[in-house]
Parts: sequence; structure tokens; C-alpha cells
Amino acid sequence: MRKMPLSALVVGLVAALQPAAQAQFGSGIVFDPTQSGHAVVQIEHEEQSISNQMQQIENGQQIFSNTVKIASTALQTYNQIKQQYNLYHEMMVAPQLLYERFLSPTTDLMMTQQIANHYGNGSGSQWVNSSNTGTAAAASIQLASIPPLTATIPSANVATFAGQQQLAAQGATVDLGDSVAATELETIGTIKANQTARQADITALENATNSTDPSQESEMAVLQRINRALLLQLRTMQDANQINANAALQQMLAQKQQQDAMKSAFRDSAGYEGFYNANITTTSSGAANLLTQSY
Repeated sequence: MRKMPLSALVVGLVAALQPAAQAQFGSGIVFDPTQSGHAVVQIEHEEQSISNQMQQIENGQQIFSNTVKIASTALQTYNQIKQQYNLYHEMMVAPQLLYERFLSPTTDLMMTQQIANHYGNGSGSQWVNSSNTGTAAAASIQLASIPPLTATIPSANVATFAGQQQLAAQGATVDLGDSVAATELETIGTIKANQTARQADITALENATNSTDPSQESEMAVLQRINRALLLQLRTMQDANQINANAALQQMLAQKQQQDAMKSAFRDSAGYEGFYNANITTTSSGAANLLTQSY
């Protein structure tokens, strides 16, 4: 059943009581419709104000409910972050005895041992020094290798141009092999020479990680150690890539030797028929003629 507005009830009540008031009090009491209308309008305004206040109360309740939800979510997030922080803090300040027994000593790159100088030229000692320090690698390779008879191979003494090309290709292979060997020797020697400084960095990083100093247990200190470890790893990868690059050059040099041998065989096969016709055929035909004439 629909409720009647308060203003309508007031108007109906005033209209119903008007004759009764005149009958009760006689003609001395006069009903003023203007004042009654003002009263009705005031009552309507009060009713609207009450409705607005009720709406504001409902909005306030909704805002309060949303605020409670936000506060609950924030409190839950705070508890999770607090648990993570406590875990990280316990890991950083954990007693060193918990993990010290799992740390094994590191193995550095072994230095090349010096050898005896059986041939009196010191080539072995110089090559060993280059493998440990990376210095004078090219000279060490040449000193420890068989030198050519002359500074430049006299390819002009070879009769044919094809023979000169084959000799030049083989000489280039020897020169490239010396270059690759010197580069690889210098790379390994440089890595060995720098390992002392790198091991010092690793030791300092390990000591800072195992330290119970509060300044080393802060989040910034931990992040710095992680960055330092990553940089050391990148440098180690660069050294490994350099060695792999030298190994690739060795493979390329071996492939060149195979290609040179195959090309030389193809060239010799292609020129065999012409050489046979120009030399062997004339000689054999002349011997046959001599045998024929002798009979």
C-alpha cells in the first residue's frame, strides 16, 4: 500500500478541522488559509531536508564500507611485505656457521710450468712466460717454431703460375696459423695474469656476503653485491667468448688447409691431360718411331 505524503495529510487534516473549529469556537476564531499554506510549505521543506539527510547518511555508509575494504587490503599487503622483509633480514643476518661449511675453496687457472732449455735458445721459457702473462706472444711463437729458410719464400723459382699460387696459399696458411696461435697464446696469458685481481674481487664479495656487519645487511648493500657478481660473471663470459673465438679461428684455418688441398688436387687433375699431351705423348710417339725404323 502506497504511503500518503506528509504534506497531503496536513492539508486534509486542516480542511477537515476547519468546520469543527468554527463550530467549537464560534465566529470569534477565523481560519487563515495563507498561514496554513505557509505551514504546509514549511513542512514540505522539512520533509525534503529529512530525505536529503537520509541520502547523505546512506552515502556516508557506502563511503565508510569502501574505506574499510581499502584499509583491509592495505593491511593485508603490509603484512605480506613485512613477512618478506623479515625473511630477507633473517637470511642476511643468519649465523655464518649455517652456510660456512658448504663453501669450498676455489681453483684458479693453473700457471704453465717452466720447462728445461734443451736446445739452448730459450724458446720454451719465453713461450711459457707468454702463456702466463700474455706479453710477446708473436715473438714467442716464431722463436719456438721452425723459421723459414728466407724472409720470403722464393715463389718465382717455381716454373708454372699454378705452382706459384699453390705455394703462396700454403705459405699464407702457415702465416695465418702463426697469427692465430699468437692470438690464442696472448688471450690465455692475459686471463691468467688478471686472475689475481679477479680472485681478490671474488674474495671481497664473498667476505661482504658472509659478514654480520649491519652496514652489509641493508637492502642497498645486497643489491650492490648482486650487481657486482653479475659484472664478474659477464667478464668471465667475455674471456670464455674470446677463447671460443680463437678456437673458431683454428677451425677456420684447418678448413682452409683442406680447401687448399682439394683445390690443388682439382687444379692438378685439370692440367694433367694438357701436360700429358704436351710431354708424354711426344716422347712415346718418338720412341715408337725409332722402334719402327729399327726394323
